Amino acid sequence: MSLDVYISAVRTVNVYEGNITHNLNKMAKEVKLSNGHTLYDVLWRPEEHNYTKASEIAPLLVEGIMILRSERERFLPFNPPNGFGDYWGLVDFTQEYLNACLENPDGEIQACR
Repeated sequence: MSLDVYISAVRTVNVYEGNITHNLNKMAKEVKLSNGHTLYDVLWRPEEHNYTKASEIAPLLVEGIMILRSERERFLPFNPPNGFGDYWGLVDFTQEYLNACLENPDGEIQACR
């Protein structure tokens, strides 16, 4: 005979963490999405637009990446003059965030500014 004991708990864990400079927010504001929001709204202020799950923003990130890539020359003038951040940094950050959203569609998103 034996005794087995267990303690189980459900805890919130981060499955993805990303960081991007605020210097790219002007560029992100120029990426107009079909739902009337901008890539800035999705990345920097999701809670203000009631985006709470990764699955809710994944299609918007896809659209944002498509716009960024198809109109590269339009966005290059928004590269920060101080050199901290650039067009490719926003593209790469958005792609990595999208990948994490696709891998964790039920994940809760949070942006800390």
